[in-house]
Amino acid sequence: MPFFVFLFFAFIAILGFLAQINSDRVSFFVTSQTSFEMPVMALVLFSSAVGGIVVLLVIGVHETKNLFTGWKEARLHKRESKIGAYYADGVNALMAQRHPDAIRIFRKILGLDPQHMNTLLRLGKIYRIEKNFSEAIRLHQTAHRLDEHNIEVLLALSSDLEAAQRSEEAIHTLKRVLRLDEAHAKALSHLLGIYVRLERWEEALSIQEKIMKLPHPEAAQKMEQGILLGIQYEIGMRLAEAGQRDRARHYFKNAIKRDKLFLPAHMGLAELHIREGHSMLAARLLERGYRMTRQIILLHRLEDLYLEMGKPEDILRAYQSAVDEAPEDRVLQFYMGKLYYRLEMIDDAYALLSELEPQVEYFPDLHKVMGNLHLRRGALDEAIEAFKKSLKLKKRVLVPYFCADCDYHTTEWSGRCGRCGTWNSYSADPILTDKVSRNISMILGHFLF
Repeated sequence: MPFFVFLFFAFIAILGFLAQINSDRVSFFVTSQTSFEMPVMALVLFSSAVGGIVVLLVIGVHETKNLFTGWKEARLHKRESKIGAYYADGVNALMAQRHPDAIRIFRKILGLDPQHMNTLLRLGKIYRIEKNFSEAIRLHQTAHRLDEHNIEVLLALSSDLEAAQRSEEAIHTLKRVLRLDEAHAKALSHLLGIYVRLERWEEALSIQEKIMKLPHPEAAQKMEQGILLGIQYEIGMRLAEAGQRDRARHYFKNAIKRDKLFLPAHMGLAELHIREGHSMLAARLLERGYRMTRQIILLHRLEDLYLEMGKPEDILRAYQSAVDEAPEDRVLQFYMGKLYYRLEMIDDAYALLSELEPQVEYFPDLHKVMGNLHLRRGALDEAIEAFKKSLKLKKRVLVPYFCADCDYHTTEWSGRCGRCGTWNSYSADPILTDKVSRNISMILGHFLF
């Protein structure tokens, strides 16, 4: 402070000295017609005062602006800190599936910042889970308006639309994602799922071919291959029903060429020839298919076909050939014994199945067949004992076809599981694990007669 006082008095002294040696007066014109006479130093002092006032005003405005900016930044930082704390609480509530708490917290955030993107996404997801699809769509549409190129928002919106059964809008939204990123795996997979659900197989095939071009681990690549084959099968079946048999045959053959173990294509190709009246050709295809796949389902269809054709000797030959190639296969032995029983070849059925019966603990249908065979042979006591065994099983008996992926059971074969939608997943091996008896690991299960 003393230094500034010294400078002030020094400035006054300098001005006084300059005023003494500059005593002249000057004319100061305000306009072209108006002027004032004033000492030179008065003009200097006036100019200095005006300059000082201007400097003070500029500094004052700058400092005021800085103060306002600092206050605004502090307020924004405080709000962001508050939003960050709320958001962490909301995510925790969402992870703990406390949806009402999460909704309440996320709504607080939107009250502070209606454009908070992550909150719009998470809150919309909660409303979709809660089946409030209209609110989920509204929130995700708001997020989309804020950022039209945000793929995460578009995927969330497509999920909302699909859940609300607005499939065409969901498809349109997913196509917008693919315009932004034509190889986006999640969008392609989601779009494929919609096409499959709607049974729009040609469009599904186009999408699946794109998915196949993406890099996949070996196991995933095999799964994608199975989906591609399933779609080709469905297209073939639809073409066959529409009478376009040559095109249908192309799809079935192409599926077999890709994977000779793909059972539905073998069945579809055989059924196509049966519809055309070429039963013998269909039978040869079924036999060849069995040799390729070793799927007993093909023998079941072959059995019905040969019997419809009045050729029991051919199906007996086919079964005998299969048994000769796999003499330890109890399933084949059972089905061959069942065929003997179906053809009223009682002695042959009894000879084969009576050898099989001691090898299994629980096999209800085998015991039922043996009971009927004993009755036919007049052995009432043995028949009663066999029927008792057939009733002893404490667990539900499996039907002939069941899905290895989801354990769905059905008496009707299909190329695609009726529950999980997987192609080529049905098996006819009547193997049953008895959960009551831990010492019995696997047993033969149920087959309808």
